[in-house]
Amino acid sequence: MLVGAGRPGLPRGHYLCWLLCAFTLKFCEAEAPVREEKLSVSTSTSPCWLVEEFVVTEECTPCSNFQIKTTPECGSTGYVEKITCRSSKRNEFKSCRSALMEQRLFWKFEGTMVGVALVFACLVILRQRQLDRKALEKVRKQIESI
Repeated sequence: MLVGAGRPGLPRGHYLCWLLCAFTLKFCEAEAPVREEKLSVSTSTSPCWLVEEFVVTEECTPCSNFQIKTTPECGSTGYVEKITCRSSKRNEFKSCRSALMEQRLFWKFEGTMVGVALVFACLVILRQRQLDRKALEKVRKQIESI
């Protein structure tokens, strides 16, 4: 007979698997890279670095509280670099991803994967013990019936 047969809803083991999958999916969505810039139809309102070559004048740095409130480029990643476009000589800000932020995201992902692996390893061990008990009980009943 199937585990949980006759009960409404998911069996306990299936519910745990579903819950872990949902958690992992949500975590991956939260860590997915955000599109930094949106391309607009008109090139006159688009940033100059989309249509021409540029030089980075200030490396990728975290945005200050003031910049977060006033500069839209800080919204997606929290980091910004200052660039100068070669043809138009315009100074603009461009959203960027810092190495420190990428390192944190990497270790957060690694930690989550190790945690998920440990949970599933425990589930496998518990299921194997349950199956071993059932097999021993079946053998015991067969020996008793002799």
